[in-house]
Order: sequence, then structure tokens, then C-alpha cells
Amino acid sequence: MHMFLQTERLILRRLTEADADLLCDLDSDPEVMRYLNGGLPTPADVMRHEILPAWLRHYERPGDFGYWAAEDRAAGDFLGWFALHPSDGRPSREVEIGYRMRRAAWGRGLATEGARALLRKGFEQPEVARVFGTTYEENFGSRRVMEKVGMTLVRRFRPEPAALASSGTYVATFEEPWDGDDLEYAITRAEWERLA
Repeated sequence: MHMFLQTERLILRRLTEADADLLCDLDSDPEVMRYLNGGLPTPADVMRHEILPAWLRHYERPGDFGYWAAEDRAAGDFLGWFALHPSDGRPSREVEIGYRMRRAAWGRGLATEGARALLRKGFEQPEVARVFGTTYEENFGSRRVMEKVGMTLVRRFRPEPAALASSGTYVATFEEPWDGDDLEYAITRAEWERLA
């Protein structure tokens, strides 16, 4: 196991090809996927041959960037994943944070704990000036996580269909599954240092 970081209750480790079934199981829960693609499961072949290989390529980049499996530190159970990585079309000093957790992990503060640890890890890298994350406007759980770690709402936007299709989340069609906006939250290095 290549452990990336450890918190009070979580271990974040590198994903491997052997995690495909765990990731498919996570993405098969309609409630987990509700605000991502309208509740559709990710087909196993898409996870194995498209999404997971793209995530694994992040480990080839310099710096502490990528996607990590989140495990319960005490029991060793797979709880979901966290990500911190450069995002296409953004300045090189900006990185994106993300997370997806099993329903059994919801409401326990685990996403906040993992996100806070990733922010700290991100800002330990001198080239990182800003961390941002996005979520659907009605995903109040995800919004609360970003707010709890000190991120603030910076803009509302309607994602383009091509961006949805390339986001690492399975989208069956290029039609929007809902009418609302996505929200971008962010925190700068200076803001993080004031909170630390």
C-alpha cells in the first residue's frame, strides 16, 4: 500500500487497478451519483478503461497530486476517494479538490477531515496559490464540507456538456440532468494561512 497521508480517522492511499470494483460499487449508489450525473451508475468498462487509467496517470506528474482511496483507519474499509490535482484550462498555480464518499461515511465529518488534510498538503507545495472545488447548487452536503474547511463561494456557472463528459464522472448523454447551476468554491494560500 502506498499511503499518501493519514488523519485521525482516515488513511489516503494511492489507487490501483485493483480498486476498480470498489469504485464501481461506490458509483452504483444512485444517491452518491445524484448530483453528479442524475444518479446513473458508472459502467464497469468505463471505470476500468477510461476513468481509472486517467486518474492513475496523475501519479506521473511532479508534486503531491492525484486521486486517493480513502479507508477507515481503524477498520480498513473503503470509504470513497479524495483528489487534489491541476485542472485543464486553469492557471498552473491553481489545483482542484474533490471527494466522493459512500453513504455509510456521510454525516460523520470524514469528508471535511480528508478535505482539510488535502488542503494542508496542497499548500505545503510552494507552487500552489489557490485551491478550488465545484459542486451542484443543491448538493448541500458537499457545499458544507467546502465551507467548513474555509473555502468560500466565488461563482455560479452552468457547465458545458463537454466539460461534464470529461470530468471523470460518467455521463450517459450530453444533456444536462438538471436545470440548476454549479458553484465554485475556493481558498487562496493567504486565506489558508490566516486560518491555520
